[in-house]
Amino acid sequence: MQYVLPMPTTESAPPPGKAPPRGAVPHPVPGQDPWVRWALTLAVIVVGVVTIRPMGFSGRGLAVAALFVVSSAALLARGLPENAATQRFAPVWLSGGVIAAAALIGVSSSGTGYLFAFFLAGHIGYRLSTGWALSLASLCSVLCAGVMYLDLVPGQQSLPWALGLATGAPVLIGIVNRSQRQAVRAAIAASESAERAARAEARTAVLTERGRIARDVHDVLAHSLAGINMQLELADALIDTGDLEKVREANAKAHALVKESLKQAQWTVHTLREDALPLVESLISMVESSGHHDALTLTGTVRELPAQVTQNLLRIAQEALTNAARHAPGGEVGVELTFAAASTTLKIRNRPGTRKVTAGLGSGMGLIGMRERVALLDGTVTAGPVTEGPDRGGWHVEAVIPG
Repeated sequence: MQYVLPMPTTESAPPPGKAPPRGAVPHPVPGQDPWVRWALTLAVIVVGVVTIRPMGFSGRGLAVAALFVVSSAALLARGLPENAATQRFAPVWLSGGVIAAAALIGVSSSGTGYLFAFFLAGHIGYRLSTGWALSLASLCSVLCAGVMYLDLVPGQQSLPWALGLATGAPVLIGIVNRSQRQAVRAAIAASESAERAARAEARTAVLTERGRIARDVHDVLAHSLAGINMQLELADALIDTGDLEKVREANAKAHALVKESLKQAQWTVHTLREDALPLVESLISMVESSGHHDALTLTGTVRELPAQVTQNLLRIAQEALTNAARHAPGGEVGVELTFAAASTTLKIRNRPGTRKVTAGLGSGMGLIGMRERVALLDGTVTAGPVTEGPDRGGWHVEAVIPG
């Protein structure tokens, strides 16, 4: 089984009012293209330069020019990054911009100064919290309506005071855009969190698969090579005695173990591909190939088990039979497979060996592998010496798998 790890993505979007991490690429929010915002801002300023009058370097023209510059600066500040510093400063410069825009309407005789108030009100809703936004937008409406109603400058372009009241209305659009931005960023953050969790799960699955492959490699290579090595060492020892018949016998057993190793390698390939193996037939073949005929006893109604259960039971049987051949050569072996309603039990017992044990220690991984396999299936395994009965002095292994 192959596990493909998802490719890493950019950092998650920061919470509103927080600066994005250094080097992070902010996620675009649909419908809020910064280039469109810049284009509209510059359009308002350019139209103001062309239409707002009087504008000069002295008297009333200087006042109009100064208010125009302040209003333009407040509008251009919409491009400031959204971080902690600008968020603290935002109520100040937005309030100043609203006052400057209302004053610009009051002192200019003609033009589109009211557009500054409209666009600033929209950004107030986008940049500030709802309470602050509504309060400042109301102030904007009152100021603009007041200067239009009072008609402070003689000869001023006549504008209905209701237009001034309407200057605060875009705050609602800004609030909607801010809510949309927060919802999109929250969705992006949740998606990236889920993706990180999926990557962690995939890594865990890969490590689990590596552990399973390691156990299978140990079962096939370590056991098979240990058995072949034992027979070759026996053949070397018998050469010195001149007993060629026993040398041939040991050599034949070594060849048989090589063939069995190839068969076990095929089993391993099948199980790694998760192909289902017939449990009973495979167990009979395994027991007979180890030199024990009619050693398998079946109890209960035979049923098909999940591929993972079959695979691990076969590996446990292989481990027990190999250990019996290594530590108790010549001893009788009994295997019992019991199918109960709520569990499947595999028992393997061997009597004490009748031949001399070849010197050498095992890897110590066999019992560990058994416990790992059974733990993956929520089962239990016991292993230890037999202390009573006809098999006294031997060894037993019992694995119980629920389900």
